[in-house]
Amino acid sequence: MCTSSRSTKLVHGGVRYLEKAVRELDIGQYRLVKEALNERANFLTIAPYLSYQLPIMLPIYKWWQVPYYWAGSKAYDLLAGHQGMESSYFLTKGKALEAFPMLKNDKLVGAMVYYDGQHNDSRMNVALGLTAVQYGAVIANHVEVIELHKDDNKKLCGARLRDNMTGKEFNVKAKGIINATGPFTDGIRQLDDPSVQTIVSPSAGVHIILPNYYSPGTMGLLDPATSDGRVIFFLPWQGNTIAGTTDSATRVTQNPLPTEEEIDWILGEVKNYLNPDVKVRRGDVLAAWSGIRPLVRDPAAKSTEGLVRNHMINVSESGLLTIAGGKWTTYRAMAEETIDEAVKEFKLETTRGCTTDRVKLIGSHGYSNTMFIRLIQQFGLETEIARHLSNSYGDRAWAVASLAQSTGKRWPVFGRRISPQYPYIEAEIRYAVRREYACTAVDVLARRTRLAFLNVHAALESLPRVIEIMAEELKWDKARQEKEVEDAKNFLKTMGLPHDPIAYPTGVADAVAGAPTAEGESKAEPKSFWSRLGSKSSNGSSVPDTFYSRAQFNPEELAEFHKVFGALDHDGDGHINGQDLEEVLSHLLMEIDADVLKNIIDEVDLDKSGAIEFNEFLEVMGGLKEHASRSAFSKIIVKVESERNIDYGIKAKTTDRSGGGA
Repeated sequence: MCTSSRSTKLVHGGVRYLEKAVRELDIGQYRLVKEALNERANFLTIAPYLSYQLPIMLPIYKWWQVPYYWAGSKAYDLLAGHQGMESSYFLTKGKALEAFPMLKNDKLVGAMVYYDGQHNDSRMNVALGLTAVQYGAVIANHVEVIELHKDDNKKLCGARLRDNMTGKEFNVKAKGIINATGPFTDGIRQLDDPSVQTIVSPSAGVHIILPNYYSPGTMGLLDPATSDGRVIFFLPWQGNTIAGTTDSATRVTQNPLPTEEEIDWILGEVKNYLNPDVKVRRGDVLAAWSGIRPLVRDPAAKSTEGLVRNHMINVSESGLLTIAGGKWTTYRAMAEETIDEAVKEFKLETTRGCTTDRVKLIGSHGYSNTMFIRLIQQFGLETEIARHLSNSYGDRAWAVASLAQSTGKRWPVFGRRISPQYPYIEAEIRYAVRREYACTAVDVLARRTRLAFLNVHAALESLPRVIEIMAEELKWDKARQEKEVEDAKNFLKTMGLPHDPIAYPTGVADAVAGAPTAEGESKAEPKSFWSRLGSKSSNGSSVPDTFYSRAQFNPEELAEFHKVFGALDHDGDGHINGQDLEEVLSHLLMEIDADVLKNIIDEVDLDKSGAIEFNEFLEVMGGLKEHASRSAFSKIIVKVESERNIDYGIKAKTTDRSGGGA
């Protein structure tokens, strides 16, 4: 799952590979794009509820690029042939900004829009497994190969496996063994032959999730010319915005970690092509993850940029058949080629040829784009939830909805949410356990629902209820629940949960932990859960972890700013004098460079009137907060009050407060 659930979520031929094929006259890259485009069409056919076409914009900032991008997009269309995809088209500057209002309009001359596919990768993986079971396959979840067995002729004849849920080990016999383990390919190959040379060069691709206001809900964006030459995608996905990816050499781990440097690089690139009104902040990163691409290593390549994105098949002397490389889009073609090789290598008998390009995945047969309406009418679900169930389960949405509990409200009638911000419902947890082989809380939060990928803090807050329901279904004891909490928290740290958390804002920790409210009431459920499991945060509260604040100021700071602004507004007309403010802040914040301070004030006083309203005042304070240290910033209010001889009856605060970005 370190690859199949951590992708860019695209089903695509690869516009950049086509450009490289033409520019370098590389027939291999051309064939890769052609194959991927054919498989893109198969995706949309066999899993229509999980995959769909998405328009992607290429912003153009120089007139000479218009014919270049137009020719490239049309060549992409031509290579795809008749697949039911829309054709690419050119947008003038005005139309481009209308379609993508967040786009930076400075020097923009227009945009090309082309179409590619997008899918829900982890749910696609689940659907493939369930479809295989439907056709007679036997699958095992959370099982690891620890040893390969050979007969007297030194040919592979089986393996020893470990069930990682129970620790139990067992042997299986086999006519042939296929090694299709992605980034872990070489580990299996070395079980066969410890001296074998590696053939996979793992590459890390980091993605971040941003709020939905960063992009339109139906239009993606591709930046083909980042600061270091890499390509970055900026796409709507599952109600949020996904941005990525990086491409750097890495080592293979079960749950790779995104680094702050990679997250900052993506944010910096995003900032380059978004309107200045969109303040790109670290605090807006809702989740971040690193996936490992199992690239086939070219010994002559000096960096991962030169690695081939295609796949290769290798058969060892003992008969280990390895399929390595490739990408999500071409999974089916890779599987077909691999099985054809296995039939030949292992002397297997077949009754027919490959039909997977025509076999619809489970959930597709009764699916339609409007089936969500019947879910609303029959079960009384919210529209957002009905759409989600339809687009995640296809015709199995009826089975999920039938497990939904009453909300106790007139409307919606059924469907209790796991998290108030997202359309996942409690019935999905039970369905995942009963019908989709979910064994852990992480299975549910990350691989059956996508909550951990969309908002790591929402996933953390939902963890108690998820574990409570799974404990009912799977009869977990207290020890198992404790283990699930720790395992889930450790996993969420690989999804962007801070390792060195900032303290919760005053009152939040107490509220989440179940402390009494002003009316003497207590939020018993969260408190009883976390306290029962004995989970403590680094600051000693019962809250398991914390977050990067998405708000630039906390409520205490805003209240104090109102008071300070009122004191500076001598005539009460809602404005203060810019020159007076500059003198005061320059005197108070000696660490802030005078030019920086002047630039901050000039940016907010657009009409150069010298009068600053409260919202402009907040812009100034926000700018100072970005440039000043936290300790210096926290003293602003105290010093302002001292200079102006203002006494609000509020105890001075000199400690750091949460708020802002990183």
